[in-house]
Amino acid sequence: MKISTKGRYALRLMVDLAEHKDSGFIALKDVAKRQNISKKYLEQIVPVLNGAGLLTTNRGNRGGYKLAKEPKEYTVGDILRITEGSIAPVSCLESEVNSCERKNFCQTLYVWEGLYKVVNEYLDSITVQDIVDKIGNTTLDYII
Repeated sequence: MKISTKGRYALRLMVDLAEHKDSGFIALKDVAKRQNISKKYLEQIVPVLNGAGLLTTNRGNRGGYKLAKEPKEYTVGDILRITEGSIAPVSCLESEVNSCERKNFCQTLYVWEGLYKVVNEYLDSITVQDIVDKIGNTTLDYII
């Protein structure tokens, strides 16, 4: 499993909006500048997040984007599943019902099911708020 640029940037966008949630609607150009991401790339990600109900939008001079809910209500797993489509390690686990013709005698299926379970549990245990809190608690040590 490899998380695409789209998934990584979507998470960075959500974290940035969470960090600046008290500023109201945030222009994409501001997020792009802070995150060093192309505004055009963010413009491709926003409709996916917006369509899933993760963002609230406002058009016009003071327009922009903000989170539709509190940062603690979004998990990394939610964001990646929306942007990646699937985070299953093998194709036979991509849908709820495994329709693989080998599923009943596949000797390695339990390995992939276990990996998928661990990945989902881990990603669903981290919220956007957790990331914001970790950023706020990071201290830099300088040694001269």
